Amino acid sequence: MVEQDGVEAPEWFAMSAPYRREMIAKELLDKKGIENFIPMRYAVVSNRLGHKSKRLVPAIHNLIFAHTTRTAIQAAKQGVNCLQYHTRLEEGRNRPIIVPDGQMEQFIAICNQQDEEVRFLSPEEIDLEKGTRVRIIGGRFDGVEGRFVKVKGVRNRRVVVELEHITTVVLSEIEPDLIEVIEEQPERGRREKNDETVVRS
Repeated sequence: MVEQDGVEAPEWFAMSAPYRREMIAKELLDKKGIENFIPMRYAVVSNRLGHKSKRLVPAIHNLIFAHTTRTAIQAAKQGVNCLQYHTRLEEGRNRPIIVPDGQMEQFIAICNQQDEEVRFLSPEEIDLEKGTRVRIIGGRFDGVEGRFVKVKGVRNRRVVVELEHITTVVLSEIEPDLIEVIEEQPERGRREKNDETVVRS
């Protein structure tokens, strides 16, 4: 729990909305005045009559982020089955996944571009350790940091941004002149064998 001057500070909680009820969960959080975010993308959908149209839909089913305090989100989810914590197993306990503010701001900035070429993958679908750490300088993704890595099914290497234990975002192709290599920090520690993401109420 983060505190500022003895008062709980808001954090970004990764939440699950089972059975694709993310928009219902959003309505609930909106009514309670809790800031929230659902990554959206454009998709062609058909209505009951078979007419097709392009609409904004959730890019990742069952996922919603809530920016609030631990006390407030715990109260909001009481008795509500469409809002659960995304958790990870850590030291034998399931702990809610909290996304650092900087990562979340970058993720929201990427999603708000509503680029149809942007892809969302599960963390298991790509090995980021094989990529080079880079920063984009200029253009619509200016300032975004990630890994420059080969993605299955894509011809050229792409910049990939990770929300650890939740998702990875593959950006549309970036001009090489806009990609700056960042000096590598000490090798990232390997994830513990018992470290896995689960969903708990």
